[in-house]
Amino acid sequence: MQKFETLTHIPYAPETKEPFSFRWYNPDEVLAGKKMRDHLKFAMAYWHTIGAEGVDMFGAGTLDKTFGQKEPMDIYRAKADCFFRMMDILNIDYYCFHDVDIAPEGSTVKESLANFNEMVNYVYELQKKYNKKCLWVTANNFSDKKFMAGAATSCCADVFTVAAAKVRACIDAAIKLGATGYVFWGGREGYDTLLNTDMGLELDNMARFLTMARDYGRKNGFKGDFYIEPKPKEPTKHQYDFDVATCMNFLRKYNLTADFKMNIEANHATLATHTFEHELRTAIVNDSFGSIDANQGDLLLGWDTDQFPTDVYSTTYCMLEVLRAGGFTNGGLNFDAKTRRQSNTFEDIILAHISGMDAFALGLRKALEIMADGRIEAFVKERYSSYNSGIGQKIVEGNITLEELADYACTLGEIEVPSGRQEYLETVVNRILFR
Repeated sequence: MQKFETLTHIPYAPETKEPFSFRWYNPDEVLAGKKMRDHLKFAMAYWHTIGAEGVDMFGAGTLDKTFGQKEPMDIYRAKADCFFRMMDILNIDYYCFHDVDIAPEGSTVKESLANFNEMVNYVYELQKKYNKKCLWVTANNFSDKKFMAGAATSCCADVFTVAAAKVRACIDAAIKLGATGYVFWGGREGYDTLLNTDMGLELDNMARFLTMARDYGRKNGFKGDFYIEPKPKEPTKHQYDFDVATCMNFLRKYNLTADFKMNIEANHATLATHTFEHELRTAIVNDSFGSIDANQGDLLLGWDTDQFPTDVYSTTYCMLEVLRAGGFTNGGLNFDAKTRRQSNTFEDIILAHISGMDAFALGLRKALEIMADGRIEAFVKERYSSYNSGIGQKIVEGNITLEELADYACTLGEIEVPSGRQEYLETVVNRILFR
């Protein structure tokens, strides 16, 4: 930990080989009229950064994060101190957390909530000290054994009430800390077999839960966005929030689209057999784009590995979607990512964030270059040009019937569909990325 103890600030130094420096992220550099920090709105994830100790399903932790403390509340205060120092070192403006990330659970719900409220006050003071902001808050309604059958979708009404108590406390925390988002991460909301499941009741109960949470937040002054975080296989076999399209179907059925948007995670997208940019685009065209959990998965593994993002193709395509959507409003780029189990030092945590921040900074720069180049945008516009006049324009404007379309089709001879030129467009991207 010696190097970590001496770190004070990660500089922008594009010409150096010093690992504790940024090559592409220059937070106050202005690109397309905005500072990089405002384009990217980086956030640090409390749970992985200061909570995870390298535990996996086959082995114990590899990095002790108790900081020499013995008493639970002392441990969590020490975690908070270290976490905000890390944010300061990396010049990250925002952070995100679950309730159980910042405070130890007690023997009862009441005791757990008391611990949480005490730590919210402690974090509030650190937030002011370091001039940081809370991006969003969420409740961990999935880890404890009481949530084995879900939280809002649990077969046990008492579990539903505990989930409500935790969410109320977290919404209160979001308001106190000035968060602009509140996330519902389903986790256990789904089922393993229909043999023991009343799907209709579970979906109705989840909608009731979200509606009550929304109403409580609005009544008490929360003006930010509520987010659903789509994901499959994590860990329920059939997730009710499998992907963006599934979530939108749910929100529309229960008239929740006005308040709820998507918090999209890259690794969840690939587990749903989509690309990251597909999920972003789906949210955008459904007017539900909100925030992003920035990470990547291992495509050879079938679970959420939450690796730090280093794939510049992915970060570039992501930032293209964000820019085309007009940028972030209440959301941002939260590093829901953890170091590998063998990367077991605090220096590794700093280096991992540098890698992710630089990958997205480079992605932003290249996305802006692609947009300025204009060839891809022009190609897409030309590809759909048949809808700008004639029969296509009538289709778009809704000024034609099915019968008229059928009659028109009968006048046609051989039809030539224009080439999609995928390989050419991928070459354009490569030439911009590597020039």
